[in-house]
Amino acid sequence: MTQTHEQKWAACLQFIKDAIGEDQFNTWFRDISCLRFENGVLHLFVPSDMFVEYIEDKYLGVLGTAIFREFGNNVSLRYAYNVKVDDPATMVDIASANRSKAVDTGTQAPKPESNEFKTYLNPRYTFENYCCSESNKIAYNIAESIANNPDIKTFNPFFIFGPTGVGKTHLIQAIGIRIKELNSNARVLYVSSREFERQFTTALREKDRNGTGINQFFNFYQSIDTLIIDDIQDLQNKEKTQNTFFNIFNHLHLNNKQIILSSDRSPAEMNGFEDRLLGRFKWGTTVAMEKPDLELRRDVLTQNAAQAGVSLPQEVIDYIISNVTDSIRELEGVMASMLMHATVMNVPISLQLAQKVVGNAVKISQRKLNFEMIAQEVSAYYNLDADAIFTKSRKREVSDARQMAMYLAKKLINMPLTSIGHHVSRSHATVIYAINNIEQRLAVEHGLQEDVNSIRAALSC
Repeated sequence: MTQTHEQKWAACLQFIKDAIGEDQFNTWFRDISCLRFENGVLHLFVPSDMFVEYIEDKYLGVLGTAIFREFGNNVSLRYAYNVKVDDPATMVDIASANRSKAVDTGTQAPKPESNEFKTYLNPRYTFENYCCSESNKIAYNIAESIANNPDIKTFNPFFIFGPTGVGKTHLIQAIGIRIKELNSNARVLYVSSREFERQFTTALREKDRNGTGINQFFNFYQSIDTLIIDDIQDLQNKEKTQNTFFNIFNHLHLNNKQIILSSDRSPAEMNGFEDRLLGRFKWGTTVAMEKPDLELRRDVLTQNAAQAGVSLPQEVIDYIISNVTDSIRELEGVMASMLMHATVMNVPISLQLAQKVVGNAVKISQRKLNFEMIAQEVSAYYNLDADAIFTKSRKREVSDARQMAMYLAKKLINMPLTSIGHHVSRSHATVIYAINNIEQRLAVEHGLQEDVNSIRAALSC
């Protein structure tokens, strides 16, 4: 029974949801509909031009794969949206953006039997778009060395591992893109281990029919100059696929071809793999990628904001990077969700919006604050000595900071007034005056409200 374009698009949406997760799917794909499919052109309706830019930037690869699976080869893509919300008279129709010249991104899945060679690298995953810090510096430096000197096989295979969302996929594809930029004739292939297994299974079925499929499969992979396989751990307990990959690995390595692998665990922790294959993984260089440190999280968030054409208030940046700590992918997801909320709700990006979005995205670990921690953060914010608040100084800048610390101690941790007074050697009446004074100033001083927001963000409250 022939499927309608709506049914095919529904299948695409399910594939995308499975690939990127429910949160990102709900943000960027749930409200996209298929208008029509005719003459090889798929017309999609999106909520706004921002969706076009973000999907083209972040998700064109998975969207292209989904379209290939359901609509076939050589599909062109066009987007339609209303310039004014809910006003069809303002609808515009635009084509999908042109892609990088260094790598060819199509909507066709890798086919080992094809004479046409596609890399399946995401043109956005370049070294220039990659943020580096101490948490990924070693992996980054080795990756760049491989990419800039592909004939030197010091790091072969190059095996990187780390938890989900720390930038492994971006980094290994950046190697392939740089190699292609330096030599357009280089045969570079990026493929996930699941796609590798799918191709192998397909080749076996074709072998049973005409005996040629498996030979084409081996010939294709043995012709690769740089083979990049993502999530190699997914070949766990796949004995036949492992044996096939073992033979391909040996051939490529013997012929001085580069092999790059990524995993969510080190070879020593990979169960369900043949010892001889694990031994091959350890032949070259194995590098761990850690969870992003504060510097990296700040750089990633700032870069994402710049690419989206928005300027984030400093207190928003501080709050997000203090609470979204596990992965770059989570950080990018929060940024995307915040942009979507700001656009749909027609509100500016603020600390309150960031708190709402982050609260929905990650489990926030609240630190157990005390007065000393609050006083230290206030002193740092106003560039005072750490113990200035606790002195008897009546200088204006010290007095204001002391009042801010007393106000925050009451508001953030509901500290008793007598206890606050004890910490700063002030009377009960002085504490009440300080808190009331800050509250009155907040009503008329916008700058003071920004001070409170920034300090609260630094304290992750």
